[in-house]
Amino acid sequence: MPTSTGSPTIRAAGTATAATAPPAVRVRGLTRRYGETTVLDGLDLDVEHGTVHALLGPNGAGKTTTVRIVSTLLDPHGGTAHVAGYDVVRDAARARRRLGLVGQHAAVDEILGGRDNLVMFGRLSHLGTRDARRRADELLDRFDLADAADRPVGTYSGGMRRRLDLAAGLVLDPEVLLLDEPTTGLDPGGRREVWQAVRELVAGGTAVLLTTQYLEEVDQLASQVSVLAQGRLVARGTPDELKASIGQDRLDVVVRAETDLPAARAALDAVGTDVETDVATRRVTATVVDRVAALTHVVRTLDDARVPVDDVALRRPTLDEAFLHLTGVPADAPAGTSARSASDSPAAATAEEASR
Repeated sequence: MPTSTGSPTIRAAGTATAATAPPAVRVRGLTRRYGETTVLDGLDLDVEHGTVHALLGPNGAGKTTTVRIVSTLLDPHGGTAHVAGYDVVRDAARARRRLGLVGQHAAVDEILGGRDNLVMFGRLSHLGTRDARRRADELLDRFDLADAADRPVGTYSGGMRRRLDLAAGLVLDPEVLLLDEPTTGLDPGGRREVWQAVRELVAGGTAVLLTTQYLEEVDQLASQVSVLAQGRLVARGTPDELKASIGQDRLDVVVRAETDLPAARAALDAVGTDVETDVATRRVTATVVDRVAALTHVVRTLDDARVPVDDVALRRPTLDEAFLHLTGVPADAPAGTSARSASDSPAAATAEEASR
């Protein structure tokens, strides 16, 4: 939901920010503890105007805590955070006037209809009644909720409620938008609608701080990515830089029969490293340096051995693989799963250097 006080300012689309302007969000040395557990340990972060900066990490890495501090909902125990130049502790009211927040869980009223919810958020954000209704209608159309505008939200599906909650966060077209796992519960079509809405906001100069476990979402939206593990920054760069930091191309071979997996592994062992076998999918994967030579060797070897193959493919590393390599756990691992520290991450220095 939007967090705003005072007179609203809805920025015109296409508003530009000078290249010399300070970041829309600046975090320095941020720390936060819960009891004896340190959730954030000296985090530095910049979010530039007109960009999406994705904050990634396993569950419990400190992503939501960071969002809560930046949104003025939680005080840090150390360090500073600024939104549009305003300190989120000393100038919390001014910071709130320049940001919108969409949290992990829907904040809409289930008794009211969709339109009445958005009008209410508009009025709470100090829009006049006419402007609030006009903005509500625009957002209902954007998120494909116009047909359900007057139905109680309690009758909406989970995906519909999430889209309405996202719309509420966009009532004022905020300068800084904090999106904490915004597409949870949405189907692929709804997710793409949200992505398009975010792109339009960014094109108008909005800065977006995004947390998500959908790494495809990061590939689609983010120009910069910061990866957290155990409350510390372990890597920062563009999505492509993070992928490149873990090494060369991957060669995948899918054999027709499980009994042929040893032959496929032997062929890949001869040309690659980090060979992995997935029995369930009958797939063998390896990292290769000379992609053409490796592909040629494997195809000829398996053909000479008369091994039936369903698929052979060369591909670049994925962001999922980069995330696993950097943190030691999958993006959707349960909270408390052990993750690598910054000093243990073999690709952290490479990704950080690439981003400079």
